[in-house]
Amino acid sequence: MRIDADMSARLFAFVGGAAGPWCVLRTETLVGESLPDTERLDIVSSPDLSTGSTARWTLRGITSNERYVVREEKGRLVSAQQGLGRSEATCAALIPIRKNAAWWALTQDERRDILETQSRHIEIGLQYLPAVARRLHHCRDLSEHESFDFITWFEYAPAHEAEFNVLVTRLRMSPEWKYVEREVDIRLRRE
Repeated sequence: MRIDADMSARLFAFVGGAAGPWCVLRTETLVGESLPDTERLDIVSSPDLSTGSTARWTLRGITSNERYVVREEKGRLVSAQQGLGRSEATCAALIPIRKNAAWWALTQDERRDILETQSRHIEIGLQYLPAVARRLHHCRDLSEHESFDFITWFEYAPAHEAEFNVLVTRLRMSPEWKYVEREVDIRLRRE
């Protein structure tokens, strides 16, 4: 993982190719178009996001403000979540998602209602902290022409893999997921 201090770690490229500290264990396409197979993953954060010539694919996203949480939820998330890069967290999942036009036609408060009131997205996620750490990257903030709208990066220890699988299964069964038109689940291990 290459992180340049100039960017304060906000702009990221996830680069699938022949290089990087993360070994790709499997890639599963749940909905929509797949991504080309790749052996490794590198994470780059720098002003130009140069990815080199060995890239099979590059997904770009930027960290941003939390759009769908209220103050009390944010406080609970911050107090419970551990940071990324923990030595014991050698497992990861990169899950890029694109939602359909119906989702983007909704107002932000309507999306919040689906996300939390109906789907319990935040409440479900809180049940798996601090074992699972995550960071959300917004792709639409860069361009509406990015391949995905969101990229979520998860890290966890091997002992918590079963819990992580339950987490994503529960989220995928929620009303929010009827708006997902493309989702790829990439599982990785840091070497």
